[in-house]
Amino acid sequence: MDMEAQRYVWDGAIPLQIHLHESDVATLPAPPPALILAPRIGYLPLLASHLKPHFSSALPPRLDTIWFEYKGLPLKWYIPTGVLFDLLCAEPERPWNLTVHFTGYPGNILIPCEGEDSVKWSFINSLKEAAYIINGNCKNVMNMSQPDQVELWRSVLNGNLEPYRRVSTKLKLGTVGDEYAAKLNLSGETDFSGQVKAGRVPVRLYVWSVSEDFEDLEDAPQIDSWDKVSYINRPVEIQGGEGGDEHEQRVSSEDASSDRKAEEEVENSSEHITSCYQHDDAAIKLVRIQGIHPKLEIPFSWVANNLMNPEHFLHICVYLKVPQANTMS
Repeated sequence: MDMEAQRYVWDGAIPLQIHLHESDVATLPAPPPALILAPRIGYLPLLASHLKPHFSSALPPRLDTIWFEYKGLPLKWYIPTGVLFDLLCAEPERPWNLTVHFTGYPGNILIPCEGEDSVKWSFINSLKEAAYIINGNCKNVMNMSQPDQVELWRSVLNGNLEPYRRVSTKLKLGTVGDEYAAKLNLSGETDFSGQVKAGRVPVRLYVWSVSEDFEDLEDAPQIDSWDKVSYINRPVEIQGGEGGDEHEQRVSSEDASSDRKAEEEVENSSEHITSCYQHDDAAIKLVRIQGIHPKLEIPFSWVANNLMNPEHFLHICVYLKVPQANTMS
């Protein structure tokens, strides 16, 4: 892995300006918004420890689960903050203005969240799923010691790359045998050379299909419903040289149950391919990974190994222009 690229991912942060929703303001005047630098690899509910003290003087006595919205859209708490930003802000908004709620949790839109524990187990389950995609089983994640599990989660929680690398290497989740070397040539351009071994890359693809055309990102229409976003969760095969298929592993009987659960999750989520991809004249307007627009000459194996999130998934946000449906009768 490229340590500089991995450090870029872990150090990435988004300035947030978080407003308390007027329905949660129990005493006047309303408190000022909270300014927070949120880690890209983090999750919004983890900001509760900063936000509750900031808004405590104005909050009602009985509180519900914390949740966030952006321009009226409830934000899915299990999607990393950086991915939400890349998906919902075609033209990056800094600071990103969000609204926080401490009451009225929209259970019809968002799955339940019981604070840090829910976020932690969502992360661990994603890690198991990634392990199954990469290795054909998730026994290394299942057999992680309790101290290692605590250290791994704390490293993500606090953004500490070194302890994360110390624990994650034990899981043997080398996504692809990336042997590409990035070199800076005399023209100042990056040259990628080398060979790559076969492998499977855990990918989460977020595709926003829009019928209105736009040239500038600032003119892109707003996502006002999650129904407009196709969520595709499936492995991408990397073809390598000789012996590329020799990485298959057999699953021991004691790991079979956990592996079957991970396998079912992979198979079920892989079916969410919508009809929008069947349009011959659909056009990709934007691709964003970790806040950047990757150049086409960069090998996908390098992107997968160096721009993945800590749970070993590569999150890709795509804006797709599709033809308007013909409403003529």
